[in-house]
Amino acid sequence: MANLKAEIFELNNGTMQVLVSNLGCTITSLSVPDKDGVLSDVVLGLDSLDSYQKGLAPYFGCIVGRVANRIKDGKFTLDGVEYSLPINRPPNSLHGGHVGYDKKVWEVVEYRKGETPSITFKYHSYDGEEGYPGDITVTATYTLTSSTTLRLDMEGVPKDKPTIINLAQHTYWNLAGHDKGNILDHSIRIAANHVTPVDQNTVPTGEIRPVQGTPFNFTSEKRIGNTINEVGLGYDHNYVLDCGEEKAGLRHAAKVRDPSSSRVLNLWTNVPGMQFYTANYVNGVAGKGGAVYEKHAGLCLETQGFPNSINQPNFPSVVVRPGERYQHSMLYEFSIE
Repeated sequence: MANLKAEIFELNNGTMQVLVSNLGCTITSLSVPDKDGVLSDVVLGLDSLDSYQKGLAPYFGCIVGRVANRIKDGKFTLDGVEYSLPINRPPNSLHGGHVGYDKKVWEVVEYRKGETPSITFKYHSYDGEEGYPGDITVTATYTLTSSTTLRLDMEGVPKDKPTIINLAQHTYWNLAGHDKGNILDHSIRIAANHVTPVDQNTVPTGEIRPVQGTPFNFTSEKRIGNTINEVGLGYDHNYVLDCGEEKAGLRHAAKVRDPSSSRVLNLWTNVPGMQFYTANYVNGVAGKGGAVYEKHAGLCLETQGFPNSINQPNFPSVVVRPGERYQHSMLYEFSIE
């Protein structure tokens, strides 16, 4: 695998343009029209793949794994065997460890142009990589399914050993344009009546708490800036996707709206949780096109299994056994309202 080179590929259907790299399946640019038909790039990113490879991006645009989010103390037990993971975000293991899937160069197995352009990336993760058990083969396919819709399908297939898999897409969105400042004026609706509260190290306590009457309530659309100061540094919480309408096997997870451009993003998924993160730790990152990204410069909608699920028996399981298949789909629908 050492001879694979990091490159950028274009998906373009004449209305929207997506640039995606085989380095971490990273979306480096995504341009969609605003109310006047003007294209803007609405994802945070860096100027060169070299900058991504140097680790200058806080997970901009990439797919994280083998297990997204935090695993408490970097430890878990599966079938009576205890595993230890790198503590890359002390005191926990985050987003797959020191060298997660976001830092790997994936193989391009299919690249199609035309009306519904798509690209499929593949990565073989070996037994013991970053402490995780079992060989698995992971694929990720990005497809422009209609003029302003991007679909992502992720799969993980274990070879001969049970393991845990929880992939997440970590794009930072700013629907006004990546260089237009903070997202506090964006409004969001999240299809979640519950949230999983966290301890002082951002790991869920195991409780599933109603959002009603709290600053975590986004069951009706609300400006993010209205309540962000009531939740510490900002939002960085897993929402329990339990009240979204269904469509084609997916459930509605979130609707985001930017008043300045009238751009709207509706996200649909088939997994039980979504980390809503408001870029609380972004601080003076030198972005593409001379942009400098500060706190709250973007928002992440990381659909996922619940964080630290493997250590919380009441959370939906992230264990995948030989003969089973991990499957995670996301549909990003852009529109004007």
